Amino acid sequence: MTVLPVLTLWQREIVRFVRQRSRVIGALVQPVVFWVLLGGGLSGSFRPPGAPSGTGYLEYFFPGTIALVLLFTAIFATIAVVEDRRSGFLQGVLVAPVARRSIVLGQALGATTLAVAQGLLFLALAPLAGVPLTVARVLATSGTMALVAFGLTNLGLVIAWRMESTQGFHAIMNLVLLPIWFLSGAFFPATGAPTWLQWAMRLDPLTYGLTALRTCLYLGRDVAAPGAPGLGVSLALSALFGVVTFAAAAAVAERSSSL
Repeated sequence: MTVLPVLTLWQREIVRFVRQRSRVIGALVQPVVFWVLLGGGLSGSFRPPGAPSGTGYLEYFFPGTIALVLLFTAIFATIAVVEDRRSGFLQGVLVAPVARRSIVLGQALGATTLAVAQGLLFLALAPLAGVPLTVARVLATSGTMALVAFGLTNLGLVIAWRMESTQGFHAIMNLVLLPIWFLSGAFFPATGAPTWLQWAMRLDPLTYGLTALRTCLYLGRDVAAPGAPGLGVSLALSALFGVVTFAAAAAVAERSSSL
């Protein structure tokens, strides 16, 4: 795997993002609106089961909104793969003597960089949610965001490399990616949910990424819900998810190039 193609595609993702300011609105502003409207609307009537005493819904929903920022950024970044295929750019890249995993890695790192950058912008709102920030918490949360964003981006690439149209991608996104977020514990905790739904949440890989995000945001405090995995387990499973989805995306890219 050569470094130059990876860096070139990474740079292209950053430059394209800077030139498409509307992606900032879609990937950052929309989750902020969700957080304000849903968090504010439910804060007076819903207390998350298993959450520490005094935790309002606006605060509980904050880590889940970070995950939503990462997810939306991954979605918008991987849609570009479909657009690149329609414009002919992707075909030009595929005929170059470059390993397909290098192409996928460059795309994934570019989207991950953008996701973390937007996640950090939203993280600045943490004090408004009642979550005090420290240097250690910001650093730990940033690293976790990178890990989660890398896995989500690769999952998006697995889908995008198979799609011929943005309409098809949106359909799969609504069917797969958004339910992954809903089942992660971002919107509601597993505590109190029906047994079948608890099992679905345990099988959701984003559940562990969100658990790690929540733990890092409260570094030094015990905020784990009953039965929740520890930070080490959550990070390990999130890293495994990133490795598996990257391998899957590379395999799909290899297959696409041979068609």
